[in-house]
Amino acid sequence: MNSAVRIGGALTVTAALIVAVAACEDDDSKDSKDSKGAAAAKAVPASLTGQKLDWQACEAPTPAQGGGEVPGKNWECATMKAPRDYAKPDAGTIDLALIRAKATDKPKRIGSLVYNFGGPGGSGIQTMPALGEDYGTLNQRYDLVSFDPRGVGESEGVKCLSDKETDAMAERVDSSPDNAAEEKAAQAADKKYIEACARNSGKTLPHVDTVSVARDMDLMRQVLGDKKLNYFGISYGTELGGVYAHLFPKNVGRAVLDAVVDPTEDVKEGALAQAKGFQLALDNFMKDCAKQGAKCPTGKGGAEGSNAIKALLKELDAKPLPTDSGRELTQGQATTGIISALYSKEQWPYLSAGLSEAAQGRGNVLLALADSYNGRDDKGRYSNMGPANRAVNCVDDKERYTDKDVEAALPEFREASPVFGEDLATSLATCTGWPVDGETDGPKVSAKGAAPIVVIGNTGDPATPVAGARKMAEGLGKGVGINVTLKGEGHGGYNTGNPCLTELVDGYLLNGKVPAMDTTCS
Repeated sequence: MNSAVRIGGALTVTAALIVAVAACEDDDSKDSKDSKGAAAAKAVPASLTGQKLDWQACEAPTPAQGGGEVPGKNWECATMKAPRDYAKPDAGTIDLALIRAKATDKPKRIGSLVYNFGGPGGSGIQTMPALGEDYGTLNQRYDLVSFDPRGVGESEGVKCLSDKETDAMAERVDSSPDNAAEEKAAQAADKKYIEACARNSGKTLPHVDTVSVARDMDLMRQVLGDKKLNYFGISYGTELGGVYAHLFPKNVGRAVLDAVVDPTEDVKEGALAQAKGFQLALDNFMKDCAKQGAKCPTGKGGAEGSNAIKALLKELDAKPLPTDSGRELTQGQATTGIISALYSKEQWPYLSAGLSEAAQGRGNVLLALADSYNGRDDKGRYSNMGPANRAVNCVDDKERYTDKDVEAALPEFREASPVFGEDLATSLATCTGWPVDGETDGPKVSAKGAAPIVVIGNTGDPATPVAGARKMAEGLGKGVGINVTLKGEGHGGYNTGNPCLTELVDGYLLNGKVPAMDTTCS
């Protein structure tokens, strides 16, 4: 798993951004060597596999989940209990928040379709109803179901710093320290962050690994009354889906993995691939922007455009830009804002506007983009996406990088991306000093005997480059992984509305029509 840039799911344009411009364990499971750590996963008590969920009208998502409006009347929410530790299933439980919209065509209902929208750290309770219209056709025959994975949102969400402390870290800590004093300050701030995570969520941190979440999904399948798990995983959700298929190949129903994580890459390889991916997305944005002529803030693009953005970021390192909110746009926040806009071609106009505004000495739009990515609302409240993301990555990945490792990697990362390379190289040390040891060298996804799983890669995807889809398809195994390619832009495929891909995915999930291997949609 990649712990460099968040492997986020679908992003949405926030209101602030619009104003500124004006996303019993079955016997079929694998043996203990694939369970959490080296401990054997044991049978889940009947009290949990047989639990009845109390579905009620949903309340508005909490700030930890990302906030938002009360979902429509067709959405119901419930809480499912799962073992805190699958090696000790009788030693306490964790409450998992669930949401669903029942199938609208009850006579033709297939079952549940469970979603994970990525992160890791994304709240399904917040995202599922927000994007529900995109899956309206599927909702005719499926109950659309999502959840806050353990450690996320209201499923015992990981807590680290307060909102004010998080703001202070973003504003005062240099994201690219240039001297010994800045480096010392950055290390001290990170130490404070890690200590806060251990103090506030020490009981939770060891149990937010992806394998445990996969086991939660199989418990969910049983509690929902489904013989097979029908699944739609996006971004990090594809890794989760691959791990599930490995653990429970005979329980896989119809599954789609979109915006696919490469299961063969280590942390450094994944970060380097993202450096190349985001630079490619930036180059594609600048090429499109250049059509505006003199109005384009990155000129003709290419090296000229990258140099213009690097110059802006350097200026921000020395002097942040003011915003109408009274906050300042720092170098780190500007970088995050640019990355945020590259997740979707629909957000390119906001990136163009933000860069143009920054050239005029104001940072409203780029700060709004950064806030959207970081889960900060206009009241200064943060979702727990950031803490959860770090917690999951660090308990999953064994690798721990030193300052010397980062320094040695810098030339390769700078070559991969003149704009993002240094930040992605620096992020290799994200899990160094984390209070919980990492579990694995990478996800296991081989799933011999599983039903076909459709695996979708987008050629313009910055966060999960298209090559990862083929690697996942190969990893799942012959006849299981069905590789599909979309020639497009942005993070993910189905959410682009491409007619070819929509027909292909809907045809499989609704009618069981398996696409031909290596199908390409343009």
